[in-house]
Amino acid sequence: MHEPASPASWRITLPHTAAAVPVARALVRTALTDIESSADTDTAELLTAELVANAVEHTVGRDPIELVIELLPTGCQVEVHDSSPLPPGDLTAPDSPGAPDPWQEHGRGLLLIRTLSSSCGHRPTGSGKAVWFTLPTRRGADGH
Repeated sequence: MHEPASPASWRITLPHTAAAVPVARALVRTALTDIESSADTDTAELLTAELVANAVEHTVGRDPIELVIELLPTGCQVEVHDSSPLPPGDLTAPDSPGAPDPWQEHGRGLLLIRTLSSSCGHRPTGSGKAVWFTLPTRRGADGH
């Protein structure tokens, strides 16, 4: 569905623990710098953390999580692969009734992904699913 248009990519296996979240944040920043993406790294870190946290929290078992970061001609795409075939809630349903309560600790991650990414979705894989988002190239003189 979303084939990389460039060979510039990173693929990293992460443990199925909460410790994977800060590691994923650091890795996405490093990867986007390494592949010279001009996408917003702060937003990429935030959305990656949400995807990895969801994968850890909502999948059963100890199978590792895979983080894939790809440079696209128009920005970057980040995917998180996990072993659950179940779709990720309301990721692609922006008009779902009952918006998340801003005072609750949970329930805003998918809303953030829908709102801050240029596109997002999920697809089945041979071992579960991949949940992804894309970020556009930032419009700025210095690319930061």
